[in-house]
Amino acid sequence: MLNLEELALYFFTSTEIFIDGNNLKKNIIDHLPRLNKFLFNICSTIYLRDQATYLPSNEEIQQTFINFMNNKIITCVDYFPKQYSGQCRIYSYPYTMNYYRKITNNCPGGLFKYVCEVSLFDESPFKHEFFLRIAQ
Repeated sequence: MLNLEELALYFFTSTEIFIDGNNLKKNIIDHLPRLNKFLFNICSTIYLRDQATYLPSNEEIQQTFINFMNNKIITCVDYFPKQYSGQCRIYSYPYTMNYYRKITNNCPGGLFKYVCEVSLFDESPFKHEFFLRIAQ
């Protein structure tokens, strides 16, 4: 694996903390010295058992991607109090996957020219403006 030059990674996981840029650098990138291209779409879910748990903001997750090897990384952090959970999606942009699962109202939008399948997930109703934003 040390000779790997390109990696495309897509997964959903339930963890104690959100996967962020620091986690990817420490557990993947630092072990692949020849990596030139890294495409990813990772969605991590945490379960909020304890109200005292530290809950990072979208801005804090985005900060972990400063000086990251990709030019642009999109982050989207959502919390769902009724389900006692939080979700953090991180992906390299432009988005190259054929599907976008568990999209939320908080989705930043953007160009998704390869996406053919979308699934929605949120505790709040989706409004007309949301559909205009993702239809572009």
